[in-house]
Amino acid sequence: MRFLIDANWPRASIAVLQRCGHEVEFARDIGLAAAPDERVAVRAQQSGAALITRDLDFADIRQYPPDQYHGLVVLRLPDTAVAQEIVQVLERFVVEPGLIDQLAGRLAIVEMDRVRFRPPLVL
Repeated sequence: MRFLIDANWPRASIAVLQRCGHEVEFARDIGLAAAPDERVAVRAQQSGAALITRDLDFADIRQYPPDQYHGLVVLRLPDTAVAQEIVQVLERFVVEPGLIDQLAGRLAIVEMDRVRFRPPLVL
């Protein structure tokens, strides 16, 4: 799968996704470090990438309808979370069987101890 990692993520996230066999673009490396959300969203759509972000604006399904994306992954952790914690939560999400396969067209809210999908997953 292809992912676009928003600028508000630690660089170590790239290696986690690549180890799992995914293609990765990092917003800071492609000139989107200070880009408005709309530009980041358009890049994800145009490149066929699922967007990974900590920006809660992307959890607003009225503004960013999940069915218009290859997946939206919004990490919801305390502001005090350090890079290592963020990367660990991401890794737990991407290695969980079946979650990535069902990401297209959905919003995944990833928290420390759970993941919620909109629309919900059909198990």
